[in-house]
Amino acid sequence: MEFMIDTANLQEIERWNNALALSGVTSNPSILKKEGKIDLYAHLKQIRKIIGMEKSLHVQVVAKDFDGMMKDAEAILENVDSNVFVKVPVNEVGLAVIKELKRRNINVTATAIYTQIQGLLAIAAGADYIAPYYNRMENLNISPNAVISSLAEEIARGNAKTKILGASYKNITQINDSIDCGSHAVTVGSDVVEQFFAHPSITKAVDDFTSDFEEIHGAGKTMSNV
Repeated sequence: MEFMIDTANLQEIERWNNALALSGVTSNPSILKKEGKIDLYAHLKQIRKIIGMEKSLHVQVVAKDFDGMMKDAEAILENVDSNVFVKVPVNEVGLAVIKELKRRNINVTATAIYTQIQGLLAIAAGADYIAPYYNRMENLNISPNAVISSLAEEIARGNAKTKILGASYKNITQINDSIDCGSHAVTVGSDVVEQFFAHPSITKAVDDFTSDFEEIHGAGKTMSNV
């Protein structure tokens, strides 16, 4: 399973890249907006510097027409690097863009997926990743588990190279369910990652181990100084 962080904040990326077996970083215009008036490509290059070339970086086009999306994709690749996964929304124009980008052997992440048919069409178009929006689907009374399970079955049946990159999570249960249903990867905001380690029993276990050790060897003692 690939684990990615869904943020453009440099401090958060550095923190989680150090702590976790991070597979990549995803972004979109709304996430980038949170960083304020940044130099866009300098900022993206800094993200690349933190995570290295071996991990994936996903950057989204913003134009709505075919020519505009293609120019956005070309600008991203030229100003960041050729390994970037270009994020393209799965609508009529977006699917045409995905097909053309894949014809040019460019990495593509198909995004803004809310329905099974969107995912199926993106798989057929050759997208490297498809990103169903888990929490947003739930809010629309669409079953993300059913959609992800169906897409996973199609990928297996057709032996497709596409990977399901689950996105838009608000809690750990959603992430676990997504993986159980067949997501190959997940991208998670820093606020949700914080939840991974927030269970009080984790803190208590660590504190108890330290306390028991110090009772035997003395306050402040650790394995390195007994």
